[in-house]
Amino acid sequence: MKKVLAGLLPAMLLLAACGGGDGGTAAPGGEAKEVTLTLNWYPYGEHAPFYYGLKQGIYEKHGIKLKIQAGQGSGKTVQATGAGQTDFGWADTSALATAVEQGVPAKSVGVFLQTTPASVQFFTEKNIKKPADLKGKSVATTAGDALTKTFPAFLKQNGMQDSDVSIQNIDPAGKMAAVISGRTDVLLGFASDQGPTIKEKSGKDVSYLRFSEFGLNYFSNGLLTSKTMLQKDPELVKKMVAATQEAWSSAEKAPEAAAESMKGAAEQLPSPGVVLEQFKTTLTLLHTEATKGKAPGVNTLDDWKKTIETFQKTGIISKASEPSAYWEESVAPKG
Repeated sequence: MKKVLAGLLPAMLLLAACGGGDGGTAAPGGEAKEVTLTLNWYPYGEHAPFYYGLKQGIYEKHGIKLKIQAGQGSGKTVQATGAGQTDFGWADTSALATAVEQGVPAKSVGVFLQTTPASVQFFTEKNIKKPADLKGKSVATTAGDALTKTFPAFLKQNGMQDSDVSIQNIDPAGKMAAVISGRTDVLLGFASDQGPTIKEKSGKDVSYLRFSEFGLNYFSNGLLTSKTMLQKDPELVKKMVAATQEAWSSAEKAPEAAAESMKGAAEQLPSPGVVLEQFKTTLTLLHTEATKGKAPGVNTLDDWKKTIETFQKTGIISKASEPSAYWEESVAPKG
C-alpha cells in the first residue's frame, strides 16, 4: 500500500499544481501543444517572465510548448496576430486600439503593464525638467512602434505640437547611438528599455519625462490573440492566459532568477545587469490603483474605459468603442 501511495503522490501533486480541470492541465496524452508568441520587439528585460515561465516548466505544465519570437514594433505584432501569423502577441494597447479601429481582428486577453512606460529619455546633463523644455530639441523615434502614435498625444496634452520638435526616424539601435553621440537630444522609448543600456554604454546618468507623470497614462503592453483563435480554440487561450499569469507572478517573486533565465535569448540582448534593471522597472508598471494587490494581468472594466477615453481624446483613435471591442473579458486573468 505504501508503494502504491508513493507512486500516486507525484501525480496527485502535479494535478493540484495544474489546477485540476480548470484549463490549466496538460494537453491530451500529456503532450504540450506548440504555441507561438511574438513580442513587441527584440527581447529585453520586460520579457523575462516568458523565459522564466519556460525555464520553470510553467507553460509546459499548462499544456503549452511555447516558442517566443522577436517582434518589430507593436503595430506589426498586432497585425501579425490578427492575421493568424502568430498565435499570440505581446504589444502595446495603443497599437491594438488603432488596429481594431482599422478592422484588424485582434483582441487583448489581459494587459499586464497597466502604467505606461512610455517616456522621453536623455542625458541628465541636458537639464530637461518638463515637456516645454523639449521645444527646439531633436527627437529620435522609430517608425512603426507604439510611441509614434502616442508622442503627438503627449505633446498635445502638455500644450505643444509636433512642429515644436524635430522628429528623426531612426532604427531602434540607432536611436541609442544617436543620443550617445549627440546627433539627437532625446529619444522616445520605454523607461523599462533603453535608458539602462545608454547609461551603461556612456557612463552618464539618464533622466526621463514619463508620459504617466505628465498627464498621459494608459494601458501599455499585454497579451493578445486573434478573434479566430478565440472562436476556434478558447480553451487554448485560457491555458495561455493562465500560464502567462503564473509566469509573471513567479517572476515577480524572483526578479534575479527571472532576469537570469533570459541568458542567450537573442544576440541583441542587453548585459545581465541591464536586463535586471529593465525588469525591476517593469515590475513598477503592473497595476493601477484599482488593481493593486491583485495578480498580474487582472484588468478592470473601468480602467479599460479610462484608457479608451484617453486614446479618443488624444486622437489615437477617432471613435471610442466599448471595452469589449478591444478586450475579451471571458478569458482574461482573474484573481
